[in-house]
Amino acid sequence: MINVARYHLVQPVLFVTLPLAILAFLFAVNAARGGDTWRDGLAVIFLYFFIMGVQRAGGRWLPFGLALGATRRSFYAGTALLGVSMSLVYGLVIAGLQAIERATGGWGLSITFFRVPYLLNGPWYATWLTSFVGLSALFVYGMWYGIVNRRWGMLGLLAFVAVQVPAGIAVAFARTWSGVGGPHPSLSVLGLTGVLAALTVVILAGGHATIRRATV
Repeated sequence: MINVARYHLVQPVLFVTLPLAILAFLFAVNAARGGDTWRDGLAVIFLYFFIMGVQRAGGRWLPFGLALGATRRSFYAGTALLGVSMSLVYGLVIAGLQAIERATGGWGLSITFFRVPYLLNGPWYATWLTSFVGLSALFVYGMWYGIVNRRWGMLGLLAFVAVQVPAGIAVAFARTWSGVGGPHPSLSVLGLTGVLAALTVVILAGGHATIRRATV
Protein backbone atom coordinates (compact mmCIF):
# COMPACT_ATOMS: atom_id res chain seq x y z
CA MET A 1 0.00 0.00 0.00
CA ILE A 2 2.77 2.44 0.93
CA ASN A 3 4.69 1.71 -2.27
CA VAL A 4 1.59 2.29 -4.39
CA ALA A 5 0.94 5.60 -2.62
CA ARG A 6 4.54 6.64 -3.27
CA TYR A 7 4.13 5.54 -6.88
CA HIS A 8 1.29 8.04 -7.33
CA LEU A 9 3.39 10.78 -5.76
CA VAL A 10 5.96 10.74 -8.55
CA GLN A 11 3.91 13.74 -9.71
CA PRO A 12 3.49 15.57 -6.38
CA VAL A 13 2.37 18.76 -8.12
CA LEU A 14 -1.03 17.17 -8.78
CA PHE A 15 -1.61 16.49 -5.09
CA VAL A 16 0.19 19.38 -3.43
CA THR A 17 0.85 22.41 -5.61
CA LEU A 18 -2.13 22.37 -7.98
CA PRO A 19 -4.94 22.08 -5.39
CA LEU A 20 -3.42 24.90 -3.33
CA ALA A 21 -2.98 27.01 -6.45
CA ILE A 22 -6.63 26.44 -7.41
CA LEU A 23 -7.76 27.35 -3.91
CA ALA A 24 -5.64 30.52 -3.90
CA PHE A 25 -6.94 31.55 -7.33
CA LEU A 26 -10.59 31.07 -6.36
CA PHE A 27 -10.06 33.01 -3.15
CA ALA A 28 -8.39 35.85 -5.07
CA VAL A 29 -11.35 35.99 -7.46
CA ASN A 30 -13.69 36.14 -4.50
CA ALA A 31 -11.70 38.97 -2.91
CA ALA A 32 -11.61 40.86 -6.21
CA ARG A 33 -15.39 40.82 -6.27
CA GLY A 34 -15.33 43.27 -3.40
CA GLY A 35 -15.57 40.88 -0.49
CA ASP A 36 -19.02 39.51 -1.21
CA THR A 37 -19.81 35.87 -0.57
CA TRP A 38 -19.03 33.29 -3.23
CA ARG A 39 -19.11 29.92 -1.51
CA ASP A 40 -19.26 27.84 -4.67
CA GLY A 41 -15.53 28.35 -5.15
CA LEU A 42 -14.66 25.99 -2.30
CA ALA A 43 -16.66 23.22 -3.98
CA VAL A 44 -14.10 23.14 -6.79
CA ILE A 45 -11.56 21.51 -4.45
CA PHE A 46 -14.05 18.75 -3.66
CA LEU A 47 -14.71 18.26 -7.37
CA TYR A 48 -10.94 18.13 -7.96
CA PHE A 49 -10.62 15.20 -5.56
CA PHE A 50 -13.36 13.34 -7.45
CA ILE A 51 -11.56 13.91 -10.76
CA MET A 52 -8.26 12.76 -9.26
CA GLY A 53 -9.94 9.57 -8.07
CA VAL A 54 -11.26 8.88 -11.56
CA GLN A 55 -7.91 9.59 -13.17
CA ARG A 56 -5.81 7.58 -10.70
CA ALA A 57 -7.95 4.44 -10.80
CA GLY A 58 -9.18 4.50 -14.37
CA GLY A 59 -6.31 6.06 -16.29
CA ARG A 60 -2.88 4.78 -17.23
CA TRP A 61 -1.81 4.46 -13.60
CA LEU A 62 -3.46 1.05 -13.11
CA PRO A 63 -1.87 -0.88 -16.01
CA PHE A 64 1.54 0.67 -15.39
CA GLY A 65 1.28 -0.07 -11.67
CA LEU A 66 0.44 -3.70 -12.36
CA ALA A 67 3.36 -3.89 -14.77
CA LEU A 68 5.62 -2.75 -11.93
CA GLY A 69 4.47 -5.67 -9.79
CA ALA A 70 1.50 -4.32 -7.84
CA THR A 71 -1.58 -6.49 -7.48
CA ARG A 72 -5.05 -5.13 -8.13
CA ARG A 73 -5.75 -5.36 -4.41
CA SER A 74 -2.61 -3.48 -3.37
CA PHE A 75 -3.10 -0.88 -6.10
CA TYR A 76 -6.64 -0.19 -4.98
CA ALA A 77 -5.73 -0.07 -1.29
CA GLY A 78 -2.68 2.13 -1.87
CA THR A 79 -4.56 4.56 -4.09
CA ALA A 80 -7.37 4.83 -1.54
CA LEU A 81 -4.80 5.32 1.23
CA LEU A 82 -3.25 8.23 -0.65
CA GLY A 83 -6.64 9.85 -1.30
CA VAL A 84 -7.74 9.52 2.32
CA SER A 85 -4.39 10.84 3.59
CA MET A 86 -4.54 13.86 1.31
CA SER A 87 -8.15 14.44 2.36
CA LEU A 88 -7.06 14.53 5.99
CA VAL A 89 -4.42 17.15 5.20
CA TYR A 90 -6.70 19.34 3.10
CA GLY A 91 -9.43 19.06 5.70
CA LEU A 92 -6.99 20.59 8.17
CA VAL A 93 -6.09 23.29 5.64
CA ILE A 94 -9.75 24.24 5.18
CA ALA A 95 -10.37 24.24 8.95
CA GLY A 96 -7.27 26.37 9.56
CA LEU A 97 -8.16 28.91 6.89
CA GLN A 98 -11.69 29.07 8.23
CA ALA A 99 -10.34 29.87 11.71
CA ILE A 100 -8.20 32.67 10.26
CA GLU A 101 -11.18 33.96 8.32
CA ARG A 102 -13.22 34.21 11.53
CA ALA A 103 -10.39 35.83 13.49
CA THR A 104 -9.83 38.52 10.86
CA GLY A 105 -13.47 39.36 10.26
CA GLY A 106 -13.51 37.71 6.86
CA TRP A 107 -9.97 38.76 5.90
CA GLY A 108 -10.95 42.36 6.55
CA LEU A 109 -13.46 42.21 3.69
CA SER A 110 -16.35 40.32 5.31
CA ILE A 111 -15.55 37.30 3.11
CA THR A 112 -17.10 33.97 4.07
CA PHE A 113 -15.27 31.85 1.51
CA PHE A 114 -14.40 29.05 3.96
CA ARG A 115 -17.64 29.25 5.96
CA VAL A 116 -20.44 27.41 4.21
CA PRO A 117 -23.80 27.56 6.03
CA TYR A 118 -24.77 24.29 7.71
CA LEU A 119 -21.94 22.20 6.20
CA LEU A 120 -18.78 24.09 7.16
CA ASN A 121 -19.71 26.68 9.72
CA GLY A 122 -19.15 25.12 13.12
CA PRO A 123 -16.15 24.47 15.39
CA TRP A 124 -12.83 23.82 13.70
CA TYR A 125 -12.93 20.11 14.48
CA ALA A 126 -16.37 19.76 12.90
CA THR A 127 -15.19 21.60 9.79
CA TRP A 128 -12.10 19.42 9.62
CA LEU A 129 -14.04 16.18 10.08
CA THR A 130 -16.73 17.07 7.54
CA SER A 131 -14.15 18.26 4.99
CA PHE A 132 -12.03 15.16 5.54
CA VAL A 133 -14.93 12.76 5.11
CA GLY A 134 -16.36 14.67 2.14
CA LEU A 135 -13.04 14.78 0.28
CA SER A 136 -12.40 11.10 1.02
CA ALA A 137 -15.85 10.10 -0.16
CA LEU A 138 -15.49 11.97 -3.45
CA PHE A 139 -12.01 10.57 -4.08
CA VAL A 140 -13.04 6.93 -3.61
CA TYR A 141 -16.28 7.60 -5.49
CA GLY A 142 -14.19 8.87 -8.39
CA MET A 143 -12.03 5.76 -8.13
CA TRP A 144 -15.11 3.60 -8.55
CA TYR A 145 -16.12 5.54 -11.65
CA GLY A 146 -12.66 5.06 -13.13
CA ILE A 147 -12.66 1.34 -12.40
CA VAL A 148 -16.14 0.87 -13.88
CA ASN A 149 -14.99 2.61 -17.05
CA ARG A 150 -11.85 0.47 -17.14
CA ARG A 151 -13.83 -2.77 -16.75
CA TRP A 152 -16.96 -2.17 -18.84
CA GLY A 153 -16.19 0.86 -21.00
CA MET A 154 -18.46 3.79 -21.77
CA LEU A 155 -21.66 1.74 -21.95
CA GLY A 156 -20.98 0.28 -18.53
CA LEU A 157 -20.21 3.72 -17.17
CA LEU A 158 -23.49 5.10 -18.53
CA ALA A 159 -25.36 2.19 -16.95
CA PHE A 160 -23.54 2.83 -13.67
CA VAL A 161 -24.69 6.45 -13.72
CA ALA A 162 -28.23 5.50 -14.73
CA VAL A 163 -28.79 3.19 -11.76
CA GLN A 164 -27.84 6.03 -9.41
CA VAL A 165 -30.32 8.54 -10.85
CA PRO A 166 -33.32 7.37 -8.75
CA ALA A 167 -31.25 7.62 -5.56
CA GLY A 168 -30.11 11.11 -6.51
CA ILE A 169 -33.68 12.22 -7.14
CA ALA A 170 -34.77 10.78 -3.79
CA VAL A 171 -32.00 12.63 -1.94
CA ALA A 172 -32.83 15.90 -3.69
CA PHE A 173 -36.51 15.47 -2.84
CA ALA A 174 -35.71 14.68 0.80
CA ARG A 175 -33.45 17.75 1.03
CA THR A 176 -36.17 19.97 -0.45
CA TRP A 177 -38.85 18.53 1.80
CA SER A 178 -36.71 18.96 4.93
CA GLY A 179 -36.25 22.62 4.05
CA VAL A 180 -40.00 23.29 4.01
CA GLY A 181 -40.08 24.00 7.73
CA GLY A 182 -36.83 25.95 7.89
CA PRO A 183 -33.54 26.71 6.19
CA HIS A 184 -31.71 23.64 7.50
CA PRO A 185 -32.47 19.93 7.49
CA SER A 186 -33.13 18.22 10.81
CA LEU A 187 -29.96 16.10 10.57
CA SER A 188 -26.97 17.68 12.30
CA VAL A 189 -23.72 18.27 10.44
CA LEU A 190 -21.90 15.60 12.41
CA GLY A 191 -24.81 13.24 11.83
CA LEU A 192 -24.61 13.89 8.10
CA THR A 193 -20.83 13.36 8.28
CA GLY A 194 -21.42 9.98 9.95
CA VAL A 195 -23.83 8.95 7.20
CA LEU A 196 -21.33 10.06 4.57
CA ALA A 197 -18.55 8.10 6.30
CA ALA A 198 -20.68 4.95 6.24
CA LEU A 199 -21.45 5.56 2.56
CA THR A 200 -17.71 5.91 1.90
CA VAL A 201 -17.13 2.43 3.33
CA VAL A 202 -19.82 1.05 1.01
CA ILE A 203 -18.21 2.81 -1.96
CA LEU A 204 -14.81 1.39 -1.03
CA ALA A 205 -16.27 -2.12 -0.92
CA GLY A 206 -17.98 -1.63 -4.28
CA GLY A 207 -14.82 -0.37 -5.93
CA HIS A 208 -12.79 -3.22 -4.48
CA ALA A 209 -15.23 -5.79 -5.83
CA THR A 210 -15.16 -4.13 -9.26
CA ILE A 211 -11.40 -3.85 -9.67
CA ARG A 212 -10.81 -7.55 -9.06
CA ARG A 213 -11.78 -8.36 -12.64
CA ALA A 214 -10.92 -5.07 -14.32
CA THR A 215 -8.98 -5.49 -17.57
CA VAL A 216 -5.76 -3.63 -18.24
